[in-house]
Amino acid sequence: MTRATAVRAVLAVAVLLASVVITLTMSPRLGLDLQGGTRIVLQAHDSDTVTADRETTDRTLEVLRQRIDSLGVSEPTLTRSGEDRIIVELPDVQDPRQAAEVIGRTAQLSFHAVEGPGTGKPETGEPPAGDSETEGTDGRKKPPASDTGPGDLTLPDEQGRSLALGPSRLSGAGVDDATAAFDAQGGAGWSVSLTFRKDAGQDWKKLTGEAACHPAGDDRRRVAIVLDEKVISSPQVDPSVGCRVGLPSGTTQITGSFSADEARDLALLIKGGALPVPVEIVEQRTVGPTLGAAAIEASAQAALIGAAATALFITVVYRLFGALAAVALGAYGVISYAALVALGVTLTLPGLAGFVLAIGMAVDANVLVFERAREECADRPKRTLRSALTTGFQKAWSAVADSNATTLIAAGLLFFLGSGPVKGFGVTLAIGVVASMFSALVIARALTEIAANRRFVSDYRGVNGIGRPGAVRAWLVRKDPRLFRRPLRWLVVSAALVAVAVAGIVVRGIDLGVEFTGGRLVEYSTSRPVDVETARDTLAAAGFKDAEVTTAGDGDLSVRTGKLDNDGEHALRSALAEEGGETKKVRDELIGPSLGDELRRNALIALGVAVAVQLAYLAVRFRWTFAVASVVAMVHDVILVVGAFAWLGRPVDGIFLAALLTVIGYSVNDSVVVFDRVRELWGANRKTPLDTIARRAVLQTVPRTVNTGMGALFILAALAVLGGDSLADFAIALLIGIVVGTWSSVFTAVPGALALERSAKAPPPAPGKGKGTARGKTRTVRRDPLDNGARV
Repeated sequence: MTRATAVRAVLAVAVLLASVVITLTMSPRLGLDLQGGTRIVLQAHDSDTVTADRETTDRTLEVLRQRIDSLGVSEPTLTRSGEDRIIVELPDVQDPRQAAEVIGRTAQLSFHAVEGPGTGKPETGEPPAGDSETEGTDGRKKPPASDTGPGDLTLPDEQGRSLALGPSRLSGAGVDDATAAFDAQGGAGWSVSLTFRKDAGQDWKKLTGEAACHPAGDDRRRVAIVLDEKVISSPQVDPSVGCRVGLPSGTTQITGSFSADEARDLALLIKGGALPVPVEIVEQRTVGPTLGAAAIEASAQAALIGAAATALFITVVYRLFGALAAVALGAYGVISYAALVALGVTLTLPGLAGFVLAIGMAVDANVLVFERAREECADRPKRTLRSALTTGFQKAWSAVADSNATTLIAAGLLFFLGSGPVKGFGVTLAIGVVASMFSALVIARALTEIAANRRFVSDYRGVNGIGRPGAVRAWLVRKDPRLFRRPLRWLVVSAALVAVAVAGIVVRGIDLGVEFTGGRLVEYSTSRPVDVETARDTLAAAGFKDAEVTTAGDGDLSVRTGKLDNDGEHALRSALAEEGGETKKVRDELIGPSLGDELRRNALIALGVAVAVQLAYLAVRFRWTFAVASVVAMVHDVILVVGAFAWLGRPVDGIFLAALLTVIGYSVNDSVVVFDRVRELWGANRKTPLDTIARRAVLQTVPRTVNTGMGALFILAALAVLGGDSLADFAIALLIGIVVGTWSSVFTAVPGALALERSAKAPPPAPGKGKGTARGKTRTVRRDPLDNGARV
């Protein structure tokens, strides 16, 4: 065993031991889409006096934190997103109506002098189209206030009588504490006791003293307590209070026909304080606990089945070395999971899919190395197995680095340009890429080098798996098909496929998910089976004529509507319960129209940036002709995947966008491997026609492309079958993407590069370019460790 092998073995053991310890002692941090709960995104808006910037949004967040803490939600999470958005995550909250009401209230509390009966009737017109009526804590509808003069208001009191109110004399900021209490002895029921701060107590004393100057029974002897432009209470000042004396205690009570919950909510709103700026709910998602548990179980089954199939496949293809790569694949799973846990990454549903997918893609580096080692053994049959393996690692490094770099670019775009759970997919994909590099270049290399030093493994080349060329490679070499004699015909075929895809987009249209259009999508499970037509008729009779009803999962119902508030969703669920019995909400997504437009715009920006970034990277690493051809193939793949979804009628949402960006990375990955070989062969044979070079490069890399694709296909097929509706569309998009990506890397990218090179004037690449050798310098050939250098 050489020193380098020993270092790799020790490093591998150390990392594995640390990963096992982390796996056994720490638990993963699950996102709401896996553990169940509600996620609310709030958009802060400018008020008349305050601008919604970073500072005011942070202050708004702290006020909301106090309110949510008082709700008793277990481990809530509040974070600011950008300059003026707040993300609220409430684990285990399945009915967000109370939370949304408490969070969204501005809670502007003020105290006013009553100047007498209102001279005009408050306006009680219908709310604006699309807006729901606002209700106070007592459950009554709140008519809007009407101005009667500068600084004055006309509002209805508790009995609906109009009162003319003076300017605000005291704000909610002067309230030190607010508690709900039940007066059992006096029979007054539930009330809210307020304690004022020192200076505010003096203002309260002055306000009640002025009101006490009017006779008992006069409206002007009342003090109106207003919350969000609604009179909560307007009590008379006690007759025992003298004029200009006022209430000296600095405390008061808000009385009214409160229930226990209403009194507690009112106290919570007052104590939580006024929001510095108004906020609007632009996104709300609720996931039932059963859906998250089912997704975790399905993903675990898919990972086990897919990983077992992948391990079996590479063992059959590469024999002993394939089995050792399968061991490294298992180590990869432990290391990547431990990294996710140790870094505190929130594991979301797309992130879980990314973790599972990365298992299938982790064999890519091993396949590249083993295929290069097979070529070395075929070209120089007399060389030792260890020497061929070492050369395989050296020559495969460029392709491994470039292919993983393009995948990391895709993961970075997912994180920076994605939204919500899609960011988690980018994180897990990036961690998976790094972990797969470690497992292939450290763990698998240490295992295979140790095995290569064994005489039995070295002598019996049919056992080790790389001593003889594979059946696919041998067949291709024997047939030597003239693939690119007429490269334009392959471009015509690709153009025809694109035309079919575009026809699907035009004829069938793209079924944009609620995430991109705005609206609400709710999935229900019922205790009694309800067919779609019955559910549609039931909802139409209940007033939801525009609701779109489809089936989802195992007999569940999916209902999609336009704008629908939480009370409307509750009424919709109640209507379904009349036909289906006990009706439970499995999943709930609410997207505001402004956010839907933004997400749709961001999706297009993400695709555009992905194309530009990949083009820039490829232009730096390769010739411009290769870069343009790779990007053309990538766009070809994107159009085919979108077109396939249009023909299939599958929804296009945020998870589909994650799959599409992954397809971009995978497509470029395949093209990089082919062009890396073209560059190498062309540099070594500068006088050979490029179409001949391209044909050889394709025939040499086809086994790698097929074997790597099979590993990912096993995982994705398991996800498509076992993942349910949550992951099926993701898996289907990637299945289509891998198939068309494999096609385009050979029959679109290469013919495109050949066509571009006909008009290019750049000379062939220098020998060894891209493989770490400077132009004009002699490349040092590493000697076989068992070769003492003696020659006869």
